[in-house]
Amino acid sequence: MNDTEGTSEKLALDPVALERAIAANDGAACESWLDQAQADEIIHEVAQLADADRSALLGLLEPEAAAHLLDLMPEAHAIHAIEDVNISVAAQIVEELPSDERADLIRSLDAETAEAILAELEPDIGEDVRRLAAYGDDTAGSIMLSEYLVFADSLTVRELLADIESNAEKYADYNIQYTYVVDNEGRLVGVLPLRNVILARRAAPVRDVMIADPIAMLDTASLDDVRSEFREHPFLGFPVVDAEHRLVGVIEASDVARADIEEADERYRQSQGIVGGEELRSMPLFLRSRRRLAWLSANIVLNILAASMIALHQDTLEAVIALAVFLPIISDMSGCSGNQAVAVTMRELTLGVTRPNDAARVLIKEISLGLINGSALGILIGGVAYLWKGNLFLSGVVGVSLALNTVIAVCIGGLVPLLLKKFKADPALASGPILTTITDMCGFFIVLTLASLVLTSLT
Repeated sequence: MNDTEGTSEKLALDPVALERAIAANDGAACESWLDQAQADEIIHEVAQLADADRSALLGLLEPEAAAHLLDLMPEAHAIHAIEDVNISVAAQIVEELPSDERADLIRSLDAETAEAILAELEPDIGEDVRRLAAYGDDTAGSIMLSEYLVFADSLTVRELLADIESNAEKYADYNIQYTYVVDNEGRLVGVLPLRNVILARRAAPVRDVMIADPIAMLDTASLDDVRSEFREHPFLGFPVVDAEHRLVGVIEASDVARADIEEADERYRQSQGIVGGEELRSMPLFLRSRRRLAWLSANIVLNILAASMIALHQDTLEAVIALAVFLPIISDMSGCSGNQAVAVTMRELTLGVTRPNDAARVLIKEISLGLINGSALGILIGGVAYLWKGNLFLSGVVGVSLALNTVIAVCIGGLVPLLLKKFKADPALASGPILTTITDMCGFFIVLTLASLVLTSLT
């Protein structure tokens, strides 16, 4: 083992080796560490670095290695790191990213930095990034690639293969499964699997070998429509066309899967009250605090509304203190049932099998399920109440209350996301608080109202 190999091994084993290499401005040592580390190790160690060190690391690496590292980073880290790198270096790194990732990154940067980087890019790359970044987040154009093989329908197979051979180095980075065929106006007229190209006669015109009139997606199609197409046709990719049917990009199945993961992650964060984008603990303390407080402050108001139901029946609660034990149980169990309904509706909205105008069908389905589950849960909690206190009236109050509130909860949980979607609000962000407030209010109201009606039998 030579000295270089020994140094590299030491770097890989030393948990602070990367930080030392950055402090020493040793780009070769940084690359050596990254080459030997596993992806999960890289993500963890880079996340522990200070913001300035992450940016410095990008500047020390070769552009291709820096682009790979940038792709591994969480979005928040990647954005802050690239914003603090020298603009010309940042542009070199951006050029090494796939076209869809370039556009995502530029779209996320502040306007001044984005423009500065775009100005440094090769003119054709800069123009392509601007074009892709202009698409809305929820469109096919936002996740399509501009790296694909396209040929004129006037070529022969021999000419097509000659082009591939002469541009082999350029095409090596493309994830090639198909080639696409366009007319002299750039309109998509066919798709050509590579197998067809290899087996075809060299003198055959491309138009005779291609699959004519292939399925294509509009660049303005929603991501829900894109998902539906991939479910119906399990292809590796789809061509994307504009309103004039000109070929403008390609969407791969992996791009859709990644978009689904990112969307699910965003919805989960929002459902838990993390608003305003991604949060990592390395971000500024007061920024994280402000984002969380915006959500928590609103929830105080909602919880006060729910607690008001208890205040209205304070005398009943004081007379039958055992009810205080069952109130949180009824509230929590109803909330769990409602959250199940929310989850199913959110999933059906994602799959496209349910739309806001299906509210009546959803309501009927949830009432049926709520009656069954509510009855079962009511019998269970009522039995517990009887075993504890030996009072059939108390048993009946808590059992009926849980049953009724379960029906209400699943109906609210099933319908609220549909209504929010209809009015262009984010179902993931608002469904939870609305459900919790209503089920708490209804649960408290039902329990205490029923208890008031039979108060003399409870005491």
